[in-house]
Amino acid sequence: MTDCPDLNLLPVPKTARICPGTFSLPKHPSSAAIQIIRGGSAPKQPEGYALKISKNGIEISFHEPGGLRAATATLRQLLRAHGRRLPCLKIRDWPDFARRGVMLDISRGRVPKLATLLDLAEKLADFKINELQLYTEHTFAYRNYQSVWQSWGALTAKEIQILDARCRELGIDLVPNQNSFGHLRYFLADPRLKKLGELAEPYEAETKDFLRRPTTLAPNHPGTLPFLRGLFDELLPNFSSEFFNIGGDETWDLGKGRSQKSCAAKGKGRVYFDFLKNIHREVSGREKNMMFWGDIILKYPALIRELPKNVIALNWGYEADHPFAKEAAQFARAKIPFYVCPGTSTWQTLLGRHDNAFANLRAAAQAGKKFGAIGFLNTDWGDGGHPQPLAVSWPLFAAGAALAWNATALDERQLLAVLSRDVFEDPTGKIAAAGHQLGFAHLKLGVKAMNETPLGTVIAAPKPADRELFCRNGLKWFAKIPAKNIAAALNEIQNQRIALRQAKPHSDAGIILAEELDLAARMAEQSCRFMQWQQAVAAGKKAEAKRLAQAGVRALRQLDKDFNAFWPVRNKATPKHCSPFLQWRMKDYSRGHTGNSLPAD
Repeated sequence: MTDCPDLNLLPVPKTARICPGTFSLPKHPSSAAIQIIRGGSAPKQPEGYALKISKNGIEISFHEPGGLRAATATLRQLLRAHGRRLPCLKIRDWPDFARRGVMLDISRGRVPKLATLLDLAEKLADFKINELQLYTEHTFAYRNYQSVWQSWGALTAKEIQILDARCRELGIDLVPNQNSFGHLRYFLADPRLKKLGELAEPYEAETKDFLRRPTTLAPNHPGTLPFLRGLFDELLPNFSSEFFNIGGDETWDLGKGRSQKSCAAKGKGRVYFDFLKNIHREVSGREKNMMFWGDIILKYPALIRELPKNVIALNWGYEADHPFAKEAAQFARAKIPFYVCPGTSTWQTLLGRHDNAFANLRAAAQAGKKFGAIGFLNTDWGDGGHPQPLAVSWPLFAAGAALAWNATALDERQLLAVLSRDVFEDPTGKIAAAGHQLGFAHLKLGVKAMNETPLGTVIAAPKPADRELFCRNGLKWFAKIPAKNIAAALNEIQNQRIALRQAKPHSDAGIILAEELDLAARMAEQSCRFMQWQQAVAAGKKAEAKRLAQAGVRALRQLDKDFNAFWPVRNKATPKHCSPFLQWRMKDYSRGHTGNSLPAD
């Protein structure tokens, strides 16, 4: 193991040793200063490399191009940390997972601009990430469906081609990702496509506290496969990857409508599986290897062994105690190649829930390594409008990259030092430290729920009459959290905002990241303020409630103005689908009711 943590390298190399002395790299290095050797002492791994820095120069050994890229990524980090006066050292290194990815949701309200995605790819490459996916439902600019995507923003074919080319230069495989079974709400809302849905109208969820909108294609409708063929034929030529993630998760509607009789006769699992095979034939016919989310097939273990052997199952789960080991073992026994897919835990939180995320990432890495996963895909979702920015996700992107390379080595203190240097470009370390602490601020509230924190869902709660799925618990939290806990969380957020203002990033990129992190913190502050107002109303404290409401409206009005002004710096279209809740909360304040009555108990 590495015996020199002061190198501040991320991921941590498998073996590293500092030697006496230093080497001063000339401004114009020659072959005498840097020797590159194919073979030599490099580990016999596709991305294995050996890096030796002595008083006489730098020597890089590798077997395949991936090893050379990994070595140069390490060297770039060393140069940023030490300048041209490098410590003498010896490193032998290789990854635990062949494919190490990040998946960014671009379908819930925030579609990044091309410049944002290029910056993301370049930074991820320095952390040895070699796969990027952009989760897409309806936000690729399909020619025939402009009415579906126009108000959301969409990536064009040309933008994908530019990003794909840059990713290839960086050693990153940009994998197309288009959900092709479930999660197609906005396509199925289009009058031309409504007939392709398993259902045509919303229906009551099993928990009775929200409505499910039609999201799932009817597998037995004669127009379903032609619809998908049209999407695939337009999307896939823009990508050079040999892989394609077709989604296939959370097909909630299946068996409730058009396929009800088929599911009754064959079983829902078999109907799902048969349609998955149909999609597989379409993907194979386009010379791509199919990836799919594994949640549905895991419900029907007997079908796992029937999967085509060239598909890749994506084993996802986002809680700290997700049973990755149990599920990974099923794919391993069936000899189905699979990834482990944890997440950043940023969605429906605004600031993250880093306690859960770190545990979830570690559990996935350990189970994946034990059962032979071929990949580690760190997912970053945008449920509830995607108000959280990339700045909130970066600590988890970096942590996931570290574990994907070296599944047993992640030091959070070292993580912050590297983030400050390589992402936030802030020599004070204030941005990374504040972002890290803000990810734990929700713990001050003393409550816990799956896939959310009150800091994220109170301000973003949908209008009760809409009965939307995401953030639906937000207006209820005030009745469950003591006032002192709300005050403690608010104080923590305010303290970290003060620290943020003391940062001194030395690049435009760092300034932008600090600004978007502060905007997220301001929104989380308003979740606390709104709960304080709800409690005052519920307690009959009219004067206090009026004062809080007036202050809340002023704060939200300014926040709405600032959020809208900042939006085009990083994102396409408008924040129409991302932050409408700011207006909703202002209306709640003005109407003078909490939006939710206290529970009977």
